[in-house]
Amino acid sequence: MTSSIETTSAGTVSAGTGGTRQASPPAPPAPPAALAELPPLTSAPRRLLKHPRLMHYNRLAALVILANIGVAAASWTPDAETMGYAALGNLALAVVVRQQYVINLFFRLATRAPTSWPLKARWTLGKVYHFGGLHVGGALAGAVWFLAGTVATTADGANGPLVAVSWSLFALLAVIVATALPPFRSRFHDRFEKIHRFGGWSALALFWTHTLLGGQGPVALGVLAVVTFSVALPWLRLRKVDVRIERPSAHVALARFDHGVTPFAGSSTAISRSPLTEWHSFANVPSPGQPGFRLTISRAGDWTGSFIDDAPSKVWVKGITTAGVANIETLFSKVIYVATGSGIGPCLPHLLAAEVPSRLVWATRDPRRTYGDDLVDEILAVQPNALVWDTSQHGKPDMVRLAYTAYRDFGAEAVICISNKKLTWQVVHGLERRGIPAYGAIWDS
Repeated sequence: MTSSIETTSAGTVSAGTGGTRQASPPAPPAPPAALAELPPLTSAPRRLLKHPRLMHYNRLAALVILANIGVAAASWTPDAETMGYAALGNLALAVVVRQQYVINLFFRLATRAPTSWPLKARWTLGKVYHFGGLHVGGALAGAVWFLAGTVATTADGANGPLVAVSWSLFALLAVIVATALPPFRSRFHDRFEKIHRFGGWSALALFWTHTLLGGQGPVALGVLAVVTFSVALPWLRLRKVDVRIERPSAHVALARFDHGVTPFAGSSTAISRSPLTEWHSFANVPSPGQPGFRLTISRAGDWTGSFIDDAPSKVWVKGITTAGVANIETLFSKVIYVATGSGIGPCLPHLLAAEVPSRLVWATRDPRRTYGDDLVDEILAVQPNALVWDTSQHGKPDMVRLAYTAYRDFGAEAVICISNKKLTWQVVHGLERRGIPAYGAIWDS
């Protein structure tokens, strides 16, 4: 496969009504005219297991719920105290599994498997980023257990303040769960984040009040202490840092940081201009042997648009850098990175680190004009055989076939896709239904 970023053959590019200007550095030849035919689908049972509704995220959520059903069945008629402990345990799981140190631990353990292990085992371990299913299962089961405990406490004639706090806490949990459901979360994401943050803090305060009023023992207090510390820990590392913004185009900002932190390749950093209201995570792009790192921020909404147009000199950061989906690359001998647009950002640190042999497939509009010559040249320096598909020249490609062609030609074991939600699902499930390990974000937060 050959790499491709196409300009005009004369070495100049159009400058609109102003004539011509000197072209960017010479570009590789055009994309291949023919793409490989996709292999046949796997058997119906295997395709069923690869259906989006049966992805590992949902399997983990179902596993937690089934475990709770088993506990309830084994208890026959659990009393209010047992229900309280079950609710607290599940809600503790929902919180702690999202803790940054725990996330990094999950990835570290899952990616310790050597490439000599059977591909099916490594394929499953690569789904470690679906751990959010534990969060969902714990939150749902915890809310149901708490409702049952509240009903039992009320029926037992508990003291008025305890009953009032119990019902107030359940109402708050119900709001948090309801607004986290996909229809609300996808349509009103900013509101979802605020409700989750401030509602979660309020629920934690009410849990402390409920536990103290109910006279529960040291186990409950210990679990609450762990949960509280888990929630507070990222905020203990809240700080405002300098940032330098470069804008290669009106569509993209490259934010450069150097505040004594050089994150590991594939990690992400959350930044904010208003730390109590809105946070956005972006992939860190460290350069080997150099301090600091970059974030690639493309125009994709009000916040990113404002960040590009009104570039700040300082932003807030909190917590630690956290592993992301592409960190699973070390489970495989060779991988294909598939990116569209600014999805190149999360791929770039892995391409620069070159820890695993890889090949890039990048579909984007006018890459040099959009992202700048420096970034494109940096990519081609480490990926001279990359396929960079200029959609302004060649239109939108069939990304599943494009990914499969690169996978076949490179002899890769897996495909990692960083794109928008719709296209990521198309690539991941289009390949997995044909027996090819594929990975991409699941938009669970």
